[in-house]
Amino acid sequence: MNKNSNHTEAGFRFRATGIGSVPFVDVTQTCLHILTCLPEIPFWPQLFKRSHFEDMHIQFSEGLPLLKIIEEKRALVVSPDHRESELVTFYDHFLADNLDHFAISKEYAPGLVELIELIQEHPEKYGPYIKGQSVGPITFAAGISVPDGRSLLSDPELLEAMVKGLSIKALWQVREMERSGKKPIIFLDEPYLSGYGSAFSPIERHEVISLLKELIDYLRERSDALTGIHCCGNTDWSMIMEAGPDIVSFDAFEYMDFFLLYPDHIIRFLEGGGIIAWGIVPTSAYTGRESVEDIFLRLERGLNRAYELGLKKEQVIRNSLLTPSCGMGSMDETSTLRVMDLLSALSEKCEDLTT
Repeated sequence: MNKNSNHTEAGFRFRATGIGSVPFVDVTQTCLHILTCLPEIPFWPQLFKRSHFEDMHIQFSEGLPLLKIIEEKRALVVSPDHRESELVTFYDHFLADNLDHFAISKEYAPGLVELIELIQEHPEKYGPYIKGQSVGPITFAAGISVPDGRSLLSDPELLEAMVKGLSIKALWQVREMERSGKKPIIFLDEPYLSGYGSAFSPIERHEVISLLKELIDYLRERSDALTGIHCCGNTDWSMIMEAGPDIVSFDAFEYMDFFLLYPDHIIRFLEGGGIIAWGIVPTSAYTGRESVEDIFLRLERGLNRAYELGLKKEQVIRNSLLTPSCGMGSMDETSTLRVMDLLSALSEKCEDLTT
């Protein structure tokens, strides 16, 4: 059983939270709206349109070796200069547990700073959790080019350093979120693993599991945070669960049937205290015609199929979260506000499932 599996005596019971990205640029107003809609598990927003610093790769790059920002492309590349000395300096800081060196500055993540400060003003208004996120190590490495044009996944030495760097940066984030007085939850966002298993994948299954597990174990050994893996497309879900997260987060609106192809793995995951985040409120598939009742029925049908496959109802209810299907950064502002309202109302309606 996961060390962090005893999250609460009552369980999560379809509490709601968000994934990360939003289309807004006003930091304070965005955080206030999140706190209003999702007070039980507020998440800090990634304000993708505010600055290139909030790109999912760039946002988590400070303190990592050999990385250069290409602002016009909102991208990172590996610089070939001073490789050995930069790696030595990096490991000096990492091995010394120098969390401050790996901090995410306010310029890169103002939503994190603002959300913590707002919760600290009135902690009694909010639930016991605060949710953050980080780019996952596979997606991070896959999105960065090394000098020969391949992805960083092809450079084992640098890949090892990046996984360790993301690990200690995630721990820094956990320590920051702890200042709110709430228990941290942190999702590793792994969109690169959508469709994993194609002939073109440069990384093998056991390597994916090992890299994810290294980051998860690093956090688990040093904190009480709950760690999730979020993938917004279809993937090898047995691989995700074998990496050992506390939470598996998926797009339940479009990929429910694919996720339920792994009933034995899901049953073992839940029996070990694992939590499922059902991304049932659509984002990329959002039309504006959605109602709480329609989404509730869609979720209920999926849950009933899960029970038919052998998942235990009370266990599922205890260990379930609700989220949007993915981040909302590519949506317009009006639609994003509507999705958050739907999510909040759906969480309340799911009390019908728990009685």
